[in-house]
Amino acid sequence: MRNYLGTVVAALVAAAAALLLVEALHQASRRLGRRSLLLTELTEHAHRPIRVAATVLAVQLAVRYSTRYAVGSPLRQAVLHGLVLALIAASAWLLAALLIVVEDTALARFRVDVPNNRHARRVRTQVLLLRRLTIAVIVVLAVGVLLMTFPAVRGVGAGVLTSAGLVGVVAALAAQSLLGNVFAGLQLAFSDAVRLDDVVVVEGEWGRIEELTLSYVVVQIWDDRRLVLPTSYFTSTPFQNWTRTEAAVLGTAEFDLDWAVPVQAMREELRRICESTELWDGRACVLQVTDATGGMVKARALVSAADAGRLWDLRCLVREQLVAWVRDQRPTALPRMRTEVGDASGPLPWQVVQPRRATRRRPDTEVPDDARVFGGSDDGEARSEVFVGPDDYADARR
Repeated sequence: MRNYLGTVVAALVAAAAALLLVEALHQASRRLGRRSLLLTELTEHAHRPIRVAATVLAVQLAVRYSTRYAVGSPLRQAVLHGLVLALIAASAWLLAALLIVVEDTALARFRVDVPNNRHARRVRTQVLLLRRLTIAVIVVLAVGVLLMTFPAVRGVGAGVLTSAGLVGVVAALAAQSLLGNVFAGLQLAFSDAVRLDDVVVVEGEWGRIEELTLSYVVVQIWDDRRLVLPTSYFTSTPFQNWTRTEAAVLGTAEFDLDWAVPVQAMREELRRICESTELWDGRACVLQVTDATGGMVKARALVSAADAGRLWDLRCLVREQLVAWVRDQRPTALPRMRTEVGDASGPLPWQVVQPRRATRRRPDTEVPDDARVFGGSDDGEARSEVFVGPDDYADARR
């Protein structure tokens, strides 16, 4: 009993000494961490695993070297084996925490709260996926080391290895969907097809990539719903990525109007609306008539913004103010249906329409920039080099 109590006291003293030492180091790192990001991350993420690992190690050394026969041989071996298992688990926890500290320190160099953050979001996506993969590998290795501490498991190891091929085939067939998602997650991380905070349209829903794991992707819909999809969806199904190359995007607002609409006046009003709001980034502000069938014309306003959220608000603003402008300033341009009674030879003034004399534009007269999507500005010239018209496409195929 005396030897037993001596071992317990030695273990408690060792544990207390380890806790005091770790706490002193923690306080010192907190003071020095005000100037060092690495020490700050160590203080936040690695304090608990270091405390647990140091305590378990101190107790194990106290039990092993306090008194040789402090505890009966079977009980002493069981206690030491339990402490070895605890030390392995604590070491795995500490290793995972240190990896997280290193990754967070590296990610701090890449800011995502800046306008041009495509490279930063790409690095963050890859690092977060690799973090999950490395933690999974550490857990598997830790479990394997824990099992190898049992003599019975080491004895069965040879028999297990002989049937590993058959077991591997069966496991692959049973978990082919899970393995497919894991490989799809790795493909997404390094193919740069989708990144965290990308604006995408999937399943008819518009949202941002909120979370990207090895098995599933969480899309935050614009109304704060969450759409959870397997990673294999993004490698096998077409989807829209609005921010793959840059955050700035283009958007449209379309109007069905009467043929009497003054297009140039409406174009000038669109320019005034864009210039009066901070939502517009100054790249594109174009009004074009894209269709003229069915008794109405379709006017399309093309505007640009720095990101998808601002573009949505800008499109709504343009739509609202142009509708109010047409209603208040140009009521004759409102959509209407015409019905003709009689023939064109009637005496009513509106039945006899004299054709207007065509006016020719002088060669030196330039088309307003607000009427051209593929020209008139640096951004429009860049688009004209990427996209070709139907005739150019047919010639290219020949």
